[in-house]
Amino acid sequence: MAYIVALTGGIASGKSTVADLFAARQIDIIDADLIAREVVEPGQPALATMRDYFGHHILLDNGQLDRKQLREIIFSDPKHKQWLNDLLHPLIQKRTQQKIAQCSGQWCLWVVPLLVENQLQHLAQRVIVVDSEEEAQIERVCKRDSISRSQALAIIHSQATRQQRLAIADDIIDNNLSKSALAEKVSQLILTYNRLASEYKGRNL
Repeated sequence: MAYIVALTGGIASGKSTVADLFAARQIDIIDADLIAREVVEPGQPALATMRDYFGHHILLDNGQLDRKQLREIIFSDPKHKQWLNDLLHPLIQKRTQQKIAQCSGQWCLWVVPLLVENQLQHLAQRVIVVDSEEEAQIERVCKRDSISRSQALAIIHSQATRQQRLAIADDIIDNNLSKSALAEKVSQLILTYNRLASEYKGRNL
């Protein structure tokens, strides 16, 4: 089993930017968001189950999931959100473990937006938190997703707090860094994880 470094942070905190810097250095990336999309593709059993529960209006004309419609539903009723989590999380975890097992390097980067919320930090040997001021998150997510400030705040406040994420961090990346400083920070972390992964492998031989 590869040494697992989890990367997390709030919505629009800059996780993708950081993950791309690791990917550019040939680090294996396991992206929970991509896996979450895969398990609800047309033809997947989970999507049919969701359609039966929520109704056909959660589907677009082409059969794809209408993510905007679904987001509005689950944020309006915690029971719906819990039902969806109970359905999808086991499927996502199973596929995640399959992908981790296929990693070719000594360690892999597991990008998990809801690591703290779903209490998954124990599944990783190391945790990176991409830290960002709330106001910067609001600005980025409103621009990226074309949503209102109140919608952005609702999403942010439904997630773990900044303090909760920082409390479980082994390493913190400040997303206010310049691009060059961010790249340098990633380079330093890669050296650290190469060493830690080698030590971990030695202990588990």
